[in-house]
Amino acid sequence: MWFWFYKYILMGPLLTLLGRPKVQGLEYVPDSGPVILASNHLAVADSFYLPLVVKRRITFLAKAEYFTGTGLKGKLTKFFYSSTNQVPIDRTDADSAQSALATAQRILGEGKLLGMYPEGTRSPDGRLYKGKTGLARVALESGVPVIPVAMVGTDVVNPPGSRMWHFGRVEVRFGKPMDFSRFEGLAGNRFIERAVIDEVMYELMQLSGQEYVDLYAADLKQQAESANKAVTAKAG
Repeated sequence: MWFWFYKYILMGPLLTLLGRPKVQGLEYVPDSGPVILASNHLAVADSFYLPLVVKRRITFLAKAEYFTGTGLKGKLTKFFYSSTNQVPIDRTDADSAQSALATAQRILGEGKLLGMYPEGTRSPDGRLYKGKTGLARVALESGVPVIPVAMVGTDVVNPPGSRMWHFGRVEVRFGKPMDFSRFEGLAGNRFIERAVIDEVMYELMQLSGQEYVDLYAADLKQQAESANKAVTAKAG
């Protein structure tokens, strides 16, 4: 109930006004059955505009911190993510990562539409970064198709690091479903999983027009944070 309220009454009209979304390839998303939507990740707004343009309800795996905040802001954040059918996952260690993959399999086993960001985090500079193999593992174990989705312009409407939203033009481009049945039974093979996710990232690069960087975005962010701490310590 709350999801449809957000989509069609509360948030939908505002998002449409701000981003004037344009959609390509929506016919590739089936009306029913389990599918993985593999999207690039430019801004928080990606998780708003993608559900806005897809008729079916999308379930995302959201970081657990969104559900554990305190105070009024924390409660409102938890209520929003819970009401919009987001599933909390812990990403702190290997056991947590395995639990997240199991959750993804459960969602697909229920015939739902699963949204995943293979980069693992938002792009720090608008470029497309190396994909993590978790999505490949889920796709190979479940046998469901993967539909690449390119979000374009969401970082203009919702600039990373800014609380302000702006007028712009958002495009959501869906690619043809990708079938990895030729690798049936090879889930867990790290070379196969790397080949699968690289194929997905190539399709995302083609769809989005982004420059590809063969590094993990999270590692780049960590390096930047370490450099900033070093500069701060030196200045102090």
